[in-house]
Amino acid sequence: MVGGKQPKRASAVEESAFWLLQNLFLKFFMQSCQFNTEKNARTYTVESVTSGHPDKVCDQISDAILDACLSQDPKSRVAVESFGAHGLLVIGGEITSDAIVNASEIARTVYRDIGYNEDLEIIERIVQQSPDIALGVDQDGAGDQGIMYGYATDETPEYLPRGVVLVHQLTHGLENLRRNGKLSWLRPDGKAQVTMEDGRARTVLVSTQHGEEVAQGEIRDALIEELIRPIIGDVSKVEILVNPTGRFVQGGFEADTGLTGRKLMVDTYGGIWPHGGGAFSGKDATKVDRSAAYMARYAAKNLVANGFAKEALVSVSYAIGKAEPLMVSGVDENGNDLSNLVRGRFDFRPKAIIQKLGLRRPIYRQTATYGHFGKPGLPWEEIVSI
Repeated sequence: MVGGKQPKRASAVEESAFWLLQNLFLKFFMQSCQFNTEKNARTYTVESVTSGHPDKVCDQISDAILDACLSQDPKSRVAVESFGAHGLLVIGGEITSDAIVNASEIARTVYRDIGYNEDLEIIERIVQQSPDIALGVDQDGAGDQGIMYGYATDETPEYLPRGVVLVHQLTHGLENLRRNGKLSWLRPDGKAQVTMEDGRARTVLVSTQHGEEVAQGEIRDALIEELIRPIIGDVSKVEILVNPTGRFVQGGFEADTGLTGRKLMVDTYGGIWPHGGGAFSGKDATKVDRSAAYMARYAAKNLVANGFAKEALVSVSYAIGKAEPLMVSGVDENGNDLSNLVRGRFDFRPKAIIQKLGLRRPIYRQTATYGHFGKPGLPWEEIVSI
């Protein structure tokens, strides 16, 4: 450690106590938040945003830069964040790579692909990764400390809560309606929210950026018929809210700021289940904020898919520079301990995660919208026999 004493290493007793407390927390959490709607009626709300939402624009720019680096140098170390506001985009972070990329040009291409045409003033502040961090990563250790969670349920084919699936379908549906020209007045920015009760949608909220020429009544009628009803089904008993302020013409960076990593609950499990706090986009797989969260999801999904649980919550924690996790824990929907099973079947060392899931490939921009989980083709969504 630079500039001070080496931190005292936790004793075996201290590490055991930490693991026990964490496992008790997971057990309590699962018991208090059981999701089985046949036994416990539960009300919750989840949200999603479109690709044109300012925060998601930044996520996509950061992941597009990551993908560009990985496509040239699979061992690239990347930690890039983007901030956008009112014609300005700031790209900052650390890249250690043999790749040669033009971050500003990548950002402009992503911005245009999403559907925005205005010019951006771009400022770059990208340097090499700190040598202090590299000391540990060079030894295949974790790129940072942290706690990561993975969750899965048998409630839907996506192994996600029904509300999470529905709300992503709504926002993705908004984008599809815009891109295929079905509703020509739609613009890139938008969001949706669903309140679930007893396993059914009770309230659906859709807010979408739109052209000046269209009236609020037309927007509401069209979205109910072309978007909400095809996804939700019978809406006779559903409260529907469309653009509650009555107007949403300004959007994107013109109306609001955006920042990489500010939509963590949209990226994961809707806030229904815990999140360790670390963002995903713009980070290569040596950053366990991302890779270990993917591995935890992989473990949880395969526990459910193989019949070990109807719901599974997996948690792991790390110390920066250390390969072995400080803790790996898992519980089922009743709070039963699955930790030994998880530790025996899944290797959570950073290098092992990268190799198992093939995380040095340029596969990340596709994750930056509509959630990182539940999508076919992603390696952490694969079902295997365990």
